[in-house]
Amino acid sequence: MNERNASGLADRIYSDILNSIREGEFKEGDRLLTEHALAERFATSRPTVREALARLRADGIIVTRRGSGTIVGRRPDRDARRFAPLETLSDIRRCYEFRMITEAGAAELAAVRAEADDIRAIQDAWDRLERVVEAQVGSGVQDDFAFHLAVARAARNPFFVTMLLSIEQQVVFSMNLSRNLSPGKTLERQRLVQHEHLDVLKAIEAKDAARAAQAMKLHIKNALDRMFGD
Repeated sequence: MNERNASGLADRIYSDILNSIREGEFKEGDRLLTEHALAERFATSRPTVREALARLRADGIIVTRRGSGTIVGRRPDRDARRFAPLETLSDIRRCYEFRMITEAGAAELAAVRAEADDIRAIQDAWDRLERVVEAQVGSGVQDDFAFHLAVARAARNPFFVTMLLSIEQQVVFSMNLSRNLSPGKTLERQRLVQHEHLDVLKAIEAKDAARAAQAMKLHIKNALDRMFGD
């Protein structure tokens, strides 16, 4: 079997196992089949099964515990497939992890370098998003992204802006996905997000670099947890 075919089969195994978990064949806390049993089930090699399991483990879907083997750690939202190909779950997590590091750095520099116009731009973006939250008109996703972009610009380093703009599609997609997966929690989550945004803004206004970095990192980590942890 060539490398491309093996990779494609690992993708299918990943999707099939994930679907089995989502549909309830395997429940949270259940022990997953062994690598050998899965290899027989999918008529493939154990290395190919191992690749699929590694991706499920990276997504937090399965966990390996000493003495217990591989068990189901989390059941993904049944609606996830309607909004994103299952293969993108790992990429969404990696995007959040990347943002956690880079945007925390941008916020840290913004607290040191931001001028009055920069802070006004961040405040304006926050105000626009606040109006969306209060009026419950539209998703507010673009205003949310605008807030993050304003912080990046306030760092006074164009590489942060270029970086964020280069992944705008992925960031907006993940924001929309988070809202669509739990529409009943949208208002509650938007208010939490606004509070986290405000923490970033206030830290930058106070020129507290460490606090700004921590506030931004925590905000994006919370977004990641809201996406994968609920």
